[in-house]
Amino acid sequence: MSHNAPLSTLNQKNDTTTAIIAGIVFLVSVFLMMSVDMTWVMDSFSYDTEKDARSPTFLVRFSLLIISLVAAFIAITHTSLFKRNKIAFSPWIFLSVGLAVFMIYVIIPIFQSIRLSFYKWNGLRTADGTSTAEFTGLDNYVSLLDDPNFYTSLYNNFLWLGLFLLAVPIGLGIALFLNQTVRGIRFYKSLFFFPFVISQVVVGLIFGWFYEPTFGMLGEIWSAMFCTEELNIVGNVRRVCAVEPPNILGDSTYATYGIIFAGLWPQIAYCMILYLTGLNNVAHDQIEAARLDGAKGWKMLRYVILPQLKPATFIAVVVTVIGALRSFDMISTMTDGGPFGSTNVLSLYMYQTAIGEYGSRYGYGSAIATVLFLIMLVFIGFFLFRMYQDERGDH
Repeated sequence: MSHNAPLSTLNQKNDTTTAIIAGIVFLVSVFLMMSVDMTWVMDSFSYDTEKDARSPTFLVRFSLLIISLVAAFIAITHTSLFKRNKIAFSPWIFLSVGLAVFMIYVIIPIFQSIRLSFYKWNGLRTADGTSTAEFTGLDNYVSLLDDPNFYTSLYNNFLWLGLFLLAVPIGLGIALFLNQTVRGIRFYKSLFFFPFVISQVVVGLIFGWFYEPTFGMLGEIWSAMFCTEELNIVGNVRRVCAVEPPNILGDSTYATYGIIFAGLWPQIAYCMILYLTGLNNVAHDQIEAARLDGAKGWKMLRYVILPQLKPATFIAVVVTVIGALRSFDMISTMTDGGPFGSTNVLSLYMYQTAIGEYGSRYGYGSAIATVLFLIMLVFIGFFLFRMYQDERGDH
């Protein structure tokens, strides 16, 4: 004991010294990472333009980020508090890198966007690198209240939300249909799963061609039902229709519904996959007990199967709601917000306003993004609160 006590004391002193040095390195690295900009890189490495200094600036900041993370790891693991609570701290050590990246690329930009929504800025800087942003307070939000395009986009977002949720019951129905052991069922599952693996842009292109009234599949089906071919006065063949084929994407009344229908195709496949996974985990003994009690059909589904599918339903609803509120790529591919802005949603309108062809209004675009973020925050907060209540009720 007499020999081990001095050795233990020496190890504690070494750990304390290491933790202090690592902490100092961490603080210095973070300070430098926040201080380094393209102007400093241009002066230090003799670059002539900001374009040349852009990549070196990123590399310097990224290197400082790695150094700060390593220093933080060393500082934490050499403290006495960590050594006494290794089991409690270990998961957070593994999560730290992911949390740091999430903080840098998600959390910090959210607050930067909220801050920018109180400014009027065209994205330009002066020759010395100073921002030309002008603080305007709540002017951007006041302008939103008088912007008809904002209300159109907001209405379309809620329309997406209401109709997109149809993917949940439809996905459940398809999953119940496919959850059986018959010959060739894996092939049918693959057919229903196929839309999920396709890019949203590809889905948008497919349905854009499908809705085309002249040469698309819808136009061909319509021609076969309502049109005939006749020779005109010069002998050329022309198509004469009793009812003209609908131009779904060209009509402001139907365009949004056509895009939502296209978006439902892969979303239904996603919900189906979730429910198929949940059905594989349904307790068969409860099903057998319910059958002995005379339950079947709707009663079996409502009182036995659906309660066990609650986790899958929760994930399906949350992902569907988020997907509806952040819909962008399919609208951009199929109509780009047209005709006359009738299919715009908040995310696309924000992009068009801030960095699109309608002008560089970064402050106004950030105000639109903030409104969208608050709407998503309300829905996600509600679902998390319900999940917390359910888990507390189970215990």
